[in-house]
Amino acid sequence: MSSLEILMVVGFLFAAYSIIANDSIQTLGTFIASNANRPWWVLWAFSGSVLVAVVVYGWLANGGDPAYGRLEKFPEPAGGIQWYHVVPPFAILILTRFGVPVSTTFLVLSVFAPKNIDSMLVKSGMGYLLAFVVAIAVYRFVLHKTTAYFIRTQKEAVSLQWVALQWLSTAFLWSQWLVQDLANIFVYLPREITTVHLLLALVFLVGLQGFTFFNMGGAIQKIVNSKTGTSDIRAATIVDFLYGLILLVFKEWSNMPMSTTWVFLGLLAGRQFAISAFLSEPPMRETRRIVLFDALKALIGLLISVVLALGLPFLAKQLS
Repeated sequence: MSSLEILMVVGFLFAAYSIIANDSIQTLGTFIASNANRPWWVLWAFSGSVLVAVVVYGWLANGGDPAYGRLEKFPEPAGGIQWYHVVPPFAILILTRFGVPVSTTFLVLSVFAPKNIDSMLVKSGMGYLLAFVVAIAVYRFVLHKTTAYFIRTQKEAVSLQWVALQWLSTAFLWSQWLVQDLANIFVYLPREITTVHLLLALVFLVGLQGFTFFNMGGAIQKIVNSKTGTSDIRAATIVDFLYGLILLVFKEWSNMPMSTTWVFLGLLAGRQFAISAFLSEPPMRETRRIVLFDALKALIGLLISVVLALGLPFLAKQLS
């Protein structure tokens, strides 16, 4: 195996680990929080089945490209994967240790095509705003009484119908997230991969899912748990369904990758503001502090992404 092939594999492994450990929790976090009483391996089997189905379908439907065509504007590097392409997912591993909800889309993809940062930023910003507005509208004016009821009765047993609905909404959301974010992982591999590469990738991805569920989400899960009512399976169902619908809208908008992290933060921020407005619990001051702190961490991740995207190729040229 050549040095370039080694870097390709290492980049894929780092990206897969960092993204599954970071971004997937923003999708599966409410599922984990609301099913904390169930064995971790049951949750793993469920999410792993959806992952395999989505990846295999994308690979079959797109001529060997499991990234659903979202790498169209991110061609393979002319000289192959270089050392500086591997640095961003390694940075994600470090940031994840501190619970920073960093956008892996910006961090990973920007270094492959810095010229696309503007387009990704615009789409991601629109995603945050849309999620924020939709959450406020839905929870403040449509579901305010329902949400208040959920909070009052969150310790009571829920019916099996809600359990079924929540697992269906999770499958829907998880599939939409994968369609968006698989590009961040498969960018390190050829744009058309073989059956052997597909099988090896699936084994590694599903294994990482198991590790994530075994640890019940890790540091990023704390962000989900800090939001009001996310451990309630009924509230989690609505959050997941809204999140999935917003990702579906942006999937149809264009093939340009976007930050699902920003959509996630916008949705939770709008929901939290709406709940504070009609319940005053937590107080609005506390909600503003939480939302601004989450947004600040996301902006720090964006700044790091831009620095790496512009600085690493420049540094590589200076060292060559």
